[in-house]
Amino acid sequence: MPHPLTLGPAGTPGTELRAEQDGSVVRRSVLPGGIRVLTEAMPGQRSTAVGAWVAVGSRDETDGHHGSTHFLEHLLFKGTPNRSALDIAEAFDAVGGEANAATGKEHTAYYARVLDDDLPMATEVILDMVTSALLDPAELETERGVILEELAMNDDDPTDVAHERFALAVLGDHPLGRPIGGTPETIRAVPRDAVLEHYRRTYVPSELVVTAAGSVDHERLCAQVLDAVRQGGWELDPQAAPVPRRLGAADAHARGVDVPGSGAVVLPGPESVLLPTTGSAVTVHRPIEQANVLLGGPGLAAGDERRYVLSVLTTVLGGGMSSRLFQEVREKRGLAYATYAFASSYAEAGTFGLYAGCAPDKVEEVTTLLGTEWQRLAEEGISEEELRRGIGQLRGNIVLGLEDNGSRMSRLGRAEIVHGELVGLDELIARISAVTADQVRELAAELAATPRSLVIVGPYEEDVAARLLG
Repeated sequence: MPHPLTLGPAGTPGTELRAEQDGSVVRRSVLPGGIRVLTEAMPGQRSTAVGAWVAVGSRDETDGHHGSTHFLEHLLFKGTPNRSALDIAEAFDAVGGEANAATGKEHTAYYARVLDDDLPMATEVILDMVTSALLDPAELETERGVILEELAMNDDDPTDVAHERFALAVLGDHPLGRPIGGTPETIRAVPRDAVLEHYRRTYVPSELVVTAAGSVDHERLCAQVLDAVRQGGWELDPQAAPVPRRLGAADAHARGVDVPGSGAVVLPGPESVLLPTTGSAVTVHRPIEQANVLLGGPGLAAGDERRYVLSVLTTVLGGGMSSRLFQEVREKRGLAYATYAFASSYAEAGTFGLYAGCAPDKVEEVTTLLGTEWQRLAEEGISEEELRRGIGQLRGNIVLGLEDNGSRMSRLGRAEIVHGELVGLDELIARISAVTADQVRELAAELAATPRSLVIVGPYEEDVAARLLG
């Protein structure tokens, strides 16, 4: 397929798109109530991955509701008027299927992978959970303890702590800076009424996206979705449209006008996100054997067209064994076992950073090396050989990553909720292959000019991050 499948800003009930991508047939329908269903029929498959996505994440929690999104991820598996928690578990175990859920900052997903014959069951059970969760008070209190243990487990992982503190340092008081799972304080404090209110406000037809990839019949799945949500008691307005996608500052140039080449209209969205104007230095004391170092700052928003350039940049700088960080920090100096570059993107903002785990007495040397390699890339750029190798690595990773239907199902959800287009494999590779060394250097220089934050987790009594960042 030469061009991406433009999904449109929303669509009205009855809207359908159909295209062939990479040997698969992709279809998208907008059902009554504004429910969106996207499928990718993959030849030769005997299994199907199906997911129910709600375009609501931890950033959407209002005061008094913090932690509700993560609570719901747990509680939806705890029973409905039709099924107990054990019934839900047994339904998937009985067919050798897998079921799980994931909470993000901008969406939540409940998903399963089953044999194609069992797709009707998986669809019915997942949508029963989404539409009809009991949120039983006793179960909520039980899960409160489970979630607190989960947070305690994460807090025992210094790498998790470093990443959470890094997001807060870069994104500040913006809701994107909050931990996805909440904090022990918010989990202890949030009452059932607040979780119930958050559930009723956000789990509605216009927010629901159902995706499936593998052995799937689109029309049959649409009928199953409608039947399941109606059994769950949802009233479906035949004229209701899906909620608009989140759009950030990167799309401001195209607001309210036709997007060139896409045929879609960009709807109004947030114009900007206020981030801290100075970097932050954070030292977290932990009596551990290794220091965890994160150096970075603001990155790109999800809709920024330079995201392909950023992918090449992070790959060359810290994306594999031949990357600059791996070679300089680990291979040449033996200062770390793990070191890498990373980026996270959201509607209006993003983060970019470098990580290394090292001996506590080597933290200054490692922090300097991370900053030096970042600055060297910004000033000198990359070689044509590094560009070729980085593009080749990304191409291979993408193709291998899309060999299973679970990845394809997730790709449909992200395309619908985040980007508004589904980019075919050939087009995606073409976009990455079109990245130039000059573009990488220019983006690296832009990122290097933003306020830097440094987070260090380790056995320090002094504020070592403030000293090193200063």
